[in-house]
Amino acid sequence: MIKEAIILAGGFGTRLSSVVKDIPKSMASINGKPFLDYQLDYLDVFGIDRVILSVGYLHDQIINHYGNQYNNIKIDYAIEKEPLGTGGGLKLAMKMVSGPLAFALNGDTFYHIDYIKLLDIHRSKESKLSIVLREVEDVKRYGSIERDENRRITDFREKNQKSGKGFINGGVYIINKRFFDNQNLPDKFSLEKDFFEKVYKTEKIYGILCRQYFIDIGIPEDYNKAQDDFKDFEYF
Repeated sequence: MIKEAIILAGGFGTRLSSVVKDIPKSMASINGKPFLDYQLDYLDVFGIDRVILSVGYLHDQIINHYGNQYNNIKIDYAIEKEPLGTGGGLKLAMKMVSGPLAFALNGDTFYHIDYIKLLDIHRSKESKLSIVLREVEDVKRYGSIERDENRRITDFREKNQKSGKGFINGGVYIINKRFFDNQNLPDKFSLEKDFFEKVYKTEKIYGILCRQYFIDIGIPEDYNKAQDDFKDFEYF
């Protein structure tokens, strides 16, 4: 089992600013505790014992709250001195990964994934990069991902290029460290535009569909929904 995970927790939370102010988005309170607690608790269930938090905006609040240990999980920090984009934040954190593979996930989403099954599929495909997909009724506002019958990703579509039911990026990845390090990526870049949407053309990367519970607290409506969902939701 992979023992390390990266959580991308450096976002500004601009869309959430009307209800959550002056704290990092991943620290937004859900029923009295930071959203990040729920992610860490869930990773703990699957035996993840080291998490690298990629942080930037108001990162001192996260560091002061968690220190270097959360229950069974050792916490390390990859600190952005300036905004590096989703890709730059991941690159900084990947330098700290010690094993050959790492999970990576967005700091404002919770996905009820079986990480063991996810890793089994990743290994069975001999994949260098796997992206967890979720199915939505209308992909128009998100952009979409196409895949073939073997789960290999065949295309990325921009927002408004396609409408109707389809697959979108669920914000959870398995990444081969050596493969990622060999891409010669810049220090500041978009993970989606500058990496995913280019590398699939030359490499076999896979999209793994998960139909379990998912929430993104990045907008006020879903942040408020999380308050209700997490009262009774048995996510373990």
